[in-house]
Amino acid sequence: MTSPYFVESTAVITRSGNKTVPHIGSSRFRRSSIGQSQAEPDKALCLLPLAPILRRRRGQVKVEYDGKEEPKHWEPPDWSKQLGHVRQMRSTRDAPVDLMGAEKCYDTHAPDEVRRYQVLVSLMLSSQTRDQVTSAALQRLRAHGCTVDNIVNTDDDTLGQLIYPVGFWKTKVKYLKQTSVMLQREFRGDIPNTVEGLVRLPGVGPKMAHLAMDIAWHQVSGIGVDTHVHRISNRLGWTRGGTKNPEETRKALEDWLPRDLWSEINWLLVGFGQQVCLPVNPLCSVCLNHGDTIFGPNLCGLISHNTPTKPSNLYI
Repeated sequence: MTSPYFVESTAVITRSGNKTVPHIGSSRFRRSSIGQSQAEPDKALCLLPLAPILRRRRGQVKVEYDGKEEPKHWEPPDWSKQLGHVRQMRSTRDAPVDLMGAEKCYDTHAPDEVRRYQVLVSLMLSSQTRDQVTSAALQRLRAHGCTVDNIVNTDDDTLGQLIYPVGFWKTKVKYLKQTSVMLQREFRGDIPNTVEGLVRLPGVGPKMAHLAMDIAWHQVSGIGVDTHVHRISNRLGWTRGGTKNPEETRKALEDWLPRDLWSEINWLLVGFGQQVCLPVNPLCSVCLNHGDTIFGPNLCGLISHNTPTKPSNLYI
């Protein structure tokens, strides 16, 4: 038997977690008075003012996956199309980096450890220096004898005359001597085969280390980012929110760029920066990624520059 003091409760919990309470004056959903029919409404209760229903706001739910937040993968929306355009503009591979870069400066007939050392020397000399100047300096070093033992035994004045006029040549003389001594004592005349070992050498930073791993050891450890790669990556919108220096750009690119493109992206963008996307007065009128041309919508964040155009067979 149902007690006359209590009646059935049909309050509902909604999807948002709030409790819906029926009208307090309804005889069906209230406590019954003794001797009073359940169907008869309580007049006293009907005259009472209704209290507002307080609803607690539900906090934000944090969804986790296997104990960790769901990873947020970001990539530039048009990067594949932009990359295809850059490849087309670089199809002839006739930029200075293609003809005189670190891959072209070493003696191909030298022993492996000597070849690797010459790659490292070329990279060290190339900082803040045009490829034409670096290549000429390395040719003079090779004629002198570009080996670890020979550089260690060469006096600073002679070494300076051999590498001049590369940028900061006096500092590079000091770095070359110190690095060669370390290689002689700790690595038996070869260069380290890890990024960690390479960046220990005086005058060798992350960019040189990753390029040395790629060119000398044929191992892709990271993206070599110089001023060209840094500048163009930001112009194309390949760095989320923009980056302030090459090392930040390297980390930003490695976060989303497929690893099988890490080796290609350096020489691709360096040559593109040497020929088309120049630091000052870039050739926007012939760039396939720029919207002011006949090649399609704008895929570059750079404002158009009225610069001289290159020959019409640039991309043939």
